[in-house]
Amino acid sequence: MTDPDEVTRRTEEQLGVSHRDTLVQRMGIEITEATPARVVGRMPVEGNIQPYGLLHGGASCVLAETLGSTGAALHAGPGRIAVGVEINATHHRSATSGHVTGVATLIHGGRTLATYDIAITDEQGRRVCTSRLTCMLRDI
Repeated sequence: MTDPDEVTRRTEEQLGVSHRDTLVQRMGIEITEATPARVVGRMPVEGNIQPYGLLHGGASCVLAETLGSTGAALHAGPGRIAVGVEINATHHRSATSGHVTGVATLIHGGRTLATYDIAITDEQGRRVCTSRLTCMLRDI
């Protein structure tokens, strides 16, 4: 398995950003693979639940936006940034423990927009959430 700390360090270095003291760090999101075409990461369910003990739907959206935005920023390249302009999510089933894993796959990569399909699954490989994120790509 790829060391998430090493992947995160390389990705942050490539993008010129840090996830320290951000929502990504607070939610325990780890990026395990990152290219412009595909970003993979995971997040613990514990600490990211709603009052019924289920993974919070908003937490799934944060994971999806983190992965898709990372891919979009890598796609945009140096001297450019990616900002989310639209996200949607369908929550298929609940997760109550362990980690969920998200895989963001580029479905459109243009000069001004990038769109990713994000599939989030539980530790048994069952689909928890399907999301789509579109980011606007801007010059710094």
